[in-house]
Amino acid sequence: MTDRAGGGQIAFLLAQLGGLAGIRFAERIQLLAVTPPQAGVLRAVGSGPGRSQQALSAQLGVAPSRLVALIDDLERGGLVERRRDPQDRRYHAIHLTDEGDRRLQEIGRAAQAHGHDLLHPLSDRDRDVLGEILTRLAEAHGMAPGVHPGLGQHGTTEGPPRQARSHGRPK
Repeated sequence: MTDRAGGGQIAFLLAQLGGLAGIRFAERIQLLAVTPPQAGVLRAVGSGPGRSQQALSAQLGVAPSRLVALIDDLERGGLVERRRDPQDRRYHAIHLTDEGDRRLQEIGRAAQAHGHDLLHPLSDRDRDVLGEILTRLAEAHGMAPGVHPGLGQHGTTEGPPRQARSHGRPK
């Protein structure tokens, strides 16, 4: 491996591009009045409606108190609703509202446009190869498919992020 393609340089480029992608995605969905963590929760709820807050917390690697705050914000915005289980009133099943479903579709369109804009310098074949390599890396590092590892690392939906953990994945 040459100095140019050294492991440290590649890791830095991944971090650099990941940071750029995150900033640009946040800017794009700001127009939809959602934050990236809220978009992640909407996506998770949309992929498995009716799950409990505890199940969502585990899937997303988010502390239960953090998830409650995110769900509260989304509920106030009319995008999700909590429904009590008639068999166990302690259980809250989380569902998208009709507006939440529409917003999730808009987020999906924004994500597609974001990906196109970010990857426009690459050929279709380059995109396929890059996707295969990144998928292998994500799997090798035990990353949950479709879950951003930074979702659980931020303190509130409005305030500054808490100090990030020193390891690669939230517990």
